[in-house]
Amino acid sequence: MSQETLKAALGNAIAGLQKNPASARLVFRAKTRWLDGVRCSAEVRDFPPLIVDEPAELGGGDTAANPVELLLAALGTCQEIVYAAYAAVMGIPLEAVEVSAKGYLDLQGLFGLSDSVPAGYQKIVFETVIESSADPETIRKLVAVVEGHCPVLDTLTRPVEVEGAVTLNGAPLNVSISNAA
Repeated sequence: MSQETLKAALGNAIAGLQKNPASARLVFRAKTRWLDGVRCSAEVRDFPPLIVDEPAELGGGDTAANPVELLLAALGTCQEIVYAAYAAVMGIPLEAVEVSAKGYLDLQGLFGLSDSVPAGYQKIVFETVIESSADPETIRKLVAVVEGHCPVLDTLTRPVEVEGAVTLNGAPLNVSISNAA
């Protein structure tokens, strides 16, 4: 899709949201299912199922990316999408954007070997490589806008309320899964 086409599509979307702010509130959904071992399937909208697995060292078949790798991929692709969108809207030429992300995880947390080690990433580092004929100051402005409006980066960097429920053999199991205060 060209920058002009993208700019027009986003302009139409923004105009619609300005006329009807309530239409801006969306609910995204994903359904996952355990298949076998540590292999799972994820379904999003009408797309083909996404297989998720673990490396052999963690008991998997190493047939697909694992969840924490997908989190890094979600961060990188979300940033690239937001770069493309805002560059189009701001009229900034963009030839290429590539994000490389690394997550630092201590398996002691996952396996419950240390109460002081979190189960998830302790640190995520990313580098964005941009190819553009725009001047550095224009790209600095674009970076500031993207870093302030990337949904996945925002989700990773601020506390987000998470709630869950468990059903056992068709009946609700009375457990509390929440990080709400």
